[in-house]
Amino acid sequence: MKKILDQLSIINFLVITIAGIINAIGVTMFLAPVNLYDSGISGTSMLFAQMTPDFMTLSIFLILLNFPLFVFGMKKQGSVFTIYSLYAVAVYSIVSFLIINILPVNVSIASPLAEQDLFLCALFGGMISGVGSGLTIRFGGAIDGIEVMAVIFAKRLGITVGTFCMCYNVVLYVIIGIIKSNWILPLYSIVTYMAALKTIDFIVEGLDRDKTAIIVTSKEQEICNALSEEFGTGITLINAKGYYSNEEKTMVYLVVNRFQIGKMNAIIHALDENAFITITENI
Repeated sequence: MKKILDQLSIINFLVITIAGIINAIGVTMFLAPVNLYDSGISGTSMLFAQMTPDFMTLSIFLILLNFPLFVFGMKKQGSVFTIYSLYAVAVYSIVSFLIINILPVNVSIASPLAEQDLFLCALFGGMISGVGSGLTIRFGGAIDGIEVMAVIFAKRLGITVGTFCMCYNVVLYVIIGIIKSNWILPLYSIVTYMAALKTIDFIVEGLDRDKTAIIVTSKEQEICNALSEEFGTGITLINAKGYYSNEEKTMVYLVVNRFQIGKMNAIIHALDENAFITITENI
């Protein structure tokens, strides 16, 4: 437990708090008032909240659907990631409840800022919620459990994480269209999804694909041991020599997903502050 607590950062919690608030604003003030839908578990929660009695609110479904997924993925993603993610969902849920039920702002029939303009609501709702999701990912967590399931199951299915998420959302929007007997809202919700996707992509520098990391270091054994223990991933070592220093070095080559980049950087720099790290997107 002490080891886990030592890895947690107050700065990360602060940024994730802001991210949860931003995400809640995008969903409750732009999407929900005009019956547009977010992606992933967030969009699923919005649909369930509309189909169930009033006391089953969006906030309740966000917790009921997300928490089990993050707990299920804890072994794969680690305790620190799970703690940050559960906290992000809790902030998102609480702020959503406050906006909808407590604060003096009417979000029942129209967006307070974009009124009933579906395109503006879809575009800005997606962008704003994308900022919240992107910040959460960049600072060590995730705000939607479907992405955790994507990381776990995508490789088993032979597809990318992004493809897994896209397939889930396509199915979700088709189901919404069938239930509502209206395809306008699902189609605009796709605009929301694409706006959020591009925003997240901009913030975390790559959403869909795994990343190739190359580390140039003189402490390859310690770094490889730590990375292998943390991620359980294959690692390749390549002999190298510094041009100016003429010193023997080693290039450590491995593939990580976007949730692991921050943790990987922290592990490497804790062992070798002079290590040089490059990260590229796999094609």
